[in-house]
Amino acid sequence: MSQSFKHIHHKTKIVATVGPACEQYEQLKNLVIAGVNVFRLNFSHGSHEDKKKIIDNIRNINKELGCTVAILGDLQGPKLRVGEIENNKLEVKEGDILTFTNTKCVGTMEKIYVSYPNLAGDVIVGNTIMIDDGKIEVKVHSVESNGDVKVKVTLGGIISSKKGVNLPDTKISLPALTEKDLEDAQFIIEEKLDWVALSFVKRVADIEMLRDLLNKHKSKSKIIAKIEMPEALTNIRDIINTSDAIMIARGDLGVELPVEKIPLIQKELIRKCLHRAKPVIVATQMMESMIDRVKPNRSEITDVANAVIEGADAVMLSGETATGQFPVLVIETMRKIISEVEQNGYKYNRSEDFKPQPHSPSFLSDAVCYNGCKLADDSNAQALVGMTQSGYTAFMLSSFRPKAPLFIFTKEKSLVNQLSLSWGVKALFYDKEEGLDEIINDQIQILKKHGFVQKDDVVVNTGSTPVKLHLPTNMIKINKVD
Repeated sequence: MSQSFKHIHHKTKIVATVGPACEQYEQLKNLVIAGVNVFRLNFSHGSHEDKKKIIDNIRNINKELGCTVAILGDLQGPKLRVGEIENNKLEVKEGDILTFTNTKCVGTMEKIYVSYPNLAGDVIVGNTIMIDDGKIEVKVHSVESNGDVKVKVTLGGIISSKKGVNLPDTKISLPALTEKDLEDAQFIIEEKLDWVALSFVKRVADIEMLRDLLNKHKSKSKIIAKIEMPEALTNIRDIINTSDAIMIARGDLGVELPVEKIPLIQKELIRKCLHRAKPVIVATQMMESMIDRVKPNRSEITDVANAVIEGADAVMLSGETATGQFPVLVIETMRKIISEVEQNGYKYNRSEDFKPQPHSPSFLSDAVCYNGCKLADDSNAQALVGMTQSGYTAFMLSSFRPKAPLFIFTKEKSLVNQLSLSWGVKALFYDKEEGLDEIINDQIQILKKHGFVQKDDVVVNTGSTPVKLHLPTNMIKINKVD
């Protein structure tokens, strides 16, 4: 196993969206070599048949390279869009009156189809409606008895087919899981994807609906709640607690809320996720200019660096890899930015400001994880090792952002790839259950064999004893590699 595929050169993970620019085997493989840890499949586009080929390619690449790249299925959710537009181009000017209808038609100045059956029931006169990420803005002028909605253009531009629609002033009555999402979720369950992202989460009940579906099919997929609605922020504590990870989807969030609020919301969400040991992804427009340019804007470089400094588990690319001209170069550039920040002492270390919470039901095991990280830092250990069956110990150790490389051993095969999303974690499959000393020695030898540690290196191990009872983490041991 060569150094390129251990992915220990960057602790902040990289999520790349798969699309026409990178869906073939060799293209995907080159992205993995460049530094991708998680591939995102966007279920807003493409057929299940296309997705199946990509999934098979990623799994074969994992086998070929001996790596553990995770696969994330991103459900579309109740995404509102305009329909087909005549000639794919409709210029609207300030003051124009348009009619939105829920009857399918080709859009003209007369009528435009919007994929939201209850639009007339949810909006009221004066509500703002935004199209194409806020490039075009209209206000509700009147709600007609036939279900049409007349709007007045307040910010003009070009409307093209299938562009997204946002209703920042309106409480949307659509369920978080549409019929399409249920079909896609079934496919995700059958294909055993590692993570499933739920779009437009507003409340805990949205996550519980998906969790019930996963549990019913005994699926081990973990749930990422995408934060892109103002309502989610009012329920954020419970949403973080109920989900397995969070994605800060800044695209829709920046349309639904005043843009100046986004930076501090991002910072606060990262802090809250770290506090609760939940992985957090920063997403949308991180390297947007590299869709058709070989170098990013200076502001984008700073954006990626700030996400690393703030403590994000992962940074995500969308169109940059899915449809951009330089997918591999984007990954290499992002990896270099991450590595530069991490290698220059700006690795985000939370151990000083995040301590185990006495009121937590897992306080004792959290305290062991915290002190394991502290001991690894104090002893300048070359490896911090954890063992887990549920993933909790891995997430907890990771959340303290230890300086030492973090290795997690688990007998749960599904976790090995899932943990590729977590900051700093390198997970390895291990299913032996002899005595604790034998296990610890065995794990150190595995790390030595793969070149992660060498003779006389310090290793800090956490685990639980008695081994066969599978108790929460309850012990720390420090060793020198022989």
